[in-house]
Amino acid sequence: MNDSANPSPARTPRIALIGDRSPHVRSHVRVPVLLDALAERDGLVLDAYWIPTGDAAEPGTVRGFDAVWLLPGSPYASETGVLTAVRTAREHGIPFLGTCGGFQHALLEYARNVCGLTGAAHAENDPSAADDDLLIAPLACSLVGHEGLVRVAPGSLAERALGAERGTERYHCDYGPVSSRLDVLRAHGMRFTGEDEEGGVRIAELPGHPFFLATLFQPELAGDGSDPHPMIRALAAAATEHAEESRG
Repeated sequence: MNDSANPSPARTPRIALIGDRSPHVRSHVRVPVLLDALAERDGLVLDAYWIPTGDAAEPGTVRGFDAVWLLPGSPYASETGVLTAVRTAREHGIPFLGTCGGFQHALLEYARNVCGLTGAAHAENDPSAADDDLLIAPLACSLVGHEGLVRVAPGSLAERALGAERGTERYHCDYGPVSSRLDVLRAHGMRFTGEDEEGGVRIAELPGHPFFLATLFQPELAGDGSDPHPMIRALAAAATEHAEESRG
């Protein structure tokens, strides 16, 4: 047993990078650059572990980590794996960031396991799903290679992380949420705190969770990676705080 007067030594925060790592996915290639920059520029050193989506299917896989980042790269090899990782982070208060496909599957997990929409579907994973079940569907206009303004809600986690009420963000996706299906998620506590100029939902978060943020855009693609996006710095800071709180 650790004496409170003699706490256990500080440890490096551990972050689980959930995704089927590929040199062909730009965000995957960018992550090591971002981790180096976080350490060098911000003093935020993270011990990162890549976890393939199939391995994430075991409920305890991400327990013990100080943060979970569900990266782009869908269709994932295991939908079950990514949803299990999201659920574990959500239920156990582990700081979480989901970007692009991570955003889409964070909404899918919440719809199924919190809202009771067990048939909620992602068109990329289940192209034969009935229209009434689709939560994530093809976008009317692809956002691959798109850059656009995102406005965030005052007082939100997104605003605190971004440090501003708006930002210009980069996308690389063909799928997004069906707007008419989101009221059920709102009614069960999820907040949608970022919109594009047409009112499309681009950020989701969970009040009451230490840090749960999901973005349809890819903050990891901002700039050249030498100056990490504020939301990535915020995740690293949350992981550091989680590690400190878990000492002893």
